[in-house]
Amino acid sequence: MVTALLLLLRRSVAETEDRIRGELLGDLLSPAADPDGLADRARRLGVELARPHALFVLHSDAAPRPRLLAAAAHHARERRGLAGVHHDHAVLLAPSQDPGTDAPSLAAALGRAVGGPVTVGAAGAGPGPAGLPAAHAEALRCLSTLRALGRTGDGSTLADLGFLGVLLGDRPDLSGYVRAVLGPVLDYDARRGSDLLRTLRVWFATGMSQSRAKDALHVHVNTVVQRLERIGQLLGPDWQSPDRALELQLALRLHQVSTRPGPTMSE
Repeated sequence: MVTALLLLLRRSVAETEDRIRGELLGDLLSPAADPDGLADRARRLGVELARPHALFVLHSDAAPRPRLLAAAAHHARERRGLAGVHHDHAVLLAPSQDPGTDAPSLAAALGRAVGGPVTVGAAGAGPGPAGLPAAHAEALRCLSTLRALGRTGDGSTLADLGFLGVLLGDRPDLSGYVRAVLGPVLDYDARRGSDLLRTLRVWFATGMSQSRAKDALHVHVNTVVQRLERIGQLLGPDWQSPDRALELQLALRLHQVSTRPGPTMSE
């Protein structure tokens, strides 16, 4: 009987602590919140918001929300974070240096805990509570995109969703997207003084035709073939697949706009 009472007391304390942490998380995600006061409340619960954090919005069709929330709360306690329900979704706030890496790991861990797929949309929040409402909105958009794409049980940030992240992001990092997609070609041209980037742009503009591309570039068709082979080595064997080709063409267009005289993409 004494053991049962002690276990009941421990469970009651844990449930009360989870409720308090959930209430704090809800206040943190409110745009009208007082950042300084909330930071003090978080510190009293052992949550240091001065560190970089990430916001994770969770969804599972296989597990009821109370079970998902309990698993998220357990994970939050282990990582000195917070978990709760906000706008009908289970939400987890935890320290994170790399939300793009942490999101799929969290999806896998929570999936094992609840016995079914858990989809996780993530967004970096940086230090301090001020950016948390915006991070929550971004993570929610990411979750909606993952579900629309049929990526149940996966975790990601908008930045890791390629051109979809560029289109859906509130403040998309266009230069970062161009670098992520075209980086190997840009670096090769910079080192060798070559013009693979222009070849790639002309290749797509001429309908991926070697004969039309060689006329536009004023080179022999063998030169076009050699350049395309080099591009394939730099970008990977699937670079001409429909999805990769779409991303490459978008990145090429953004790069072309950014290098013209006038305002830059960051402006």
